[in-house]
Amino acid sequence: MISLRKRSIWISQRVSLLLEKNRKSVVSKGPSTASSKLPEAGTHVLMKLYRKISGSSVAYLVLYVDDILLIDNDVKVLGDIKVWLSTQFSMKDMGEVSYILGIKICRDRSRRMLGLTQSSYIEKVLKRFKMENSKRRFLPMRHGVKLSKKQSPKTDEELKRMSDIPYALAIGSIQYVVQCTRHDVAYALSVTSRYQACAGGGTLGRGQEHT
Repeated sequence: MISLRKRSIWISQRVSLLLEKNRKSVVSKGPSTASSKLPEAGTHVLMKLYRKISGSSVAYLVLYVDDILLIDNDVKVLGDIKVWLSTQFSMKDMGEVSYILGIKICRDRSRRMLGLTQSSYIEKVLKRFKMENSKRRFLPMRHGVKLSKKQSPKTDEELKRMSDIPYALAIGSIQYVVQCTRHDVAYALSVTSRYQACAGGGTLGRGQEHT
């Protein structure tokens, strides 16, 4: 990972503008130009993704605020991109990436395995909702479970009790995990998230159990 030495959104915008400005002109110079490996593939809020496929070489540059993540299956191409970027900005090469956006990157080169985990984030979420001592289950959702609006709070006492319980916040916290690394709990989350506006004792219990 390469980190820009200035922490500001302005820096990320400047990098994006520079890459976009040079994109068309450098592509015409051929694949030997390091920056020609960075045509824009897509954007999302403060994140930009640049990609270049040339023969067997596939290069990606991910720009997020003031950090840059470089990915390539060709060491020489990766080096060329880093050299070009270092001539444009003051940067620090952070070496092989281990964490990005709270996601840990796990490698086992001897077994040629690569994985992603959000275990630290999940543990923080469990502690936040006082569930750090909850038991693990083999399946994310128990078979035959049915939820309905009939389980919603009806009395003033039930409504007051549920108003103090951050049900929607818990659902939102798990949603980030589902989007990134834990697709296996997507269905359980979709079921429990249907009752955010009218969560009751039954849905709360299932929400804690399945998420």
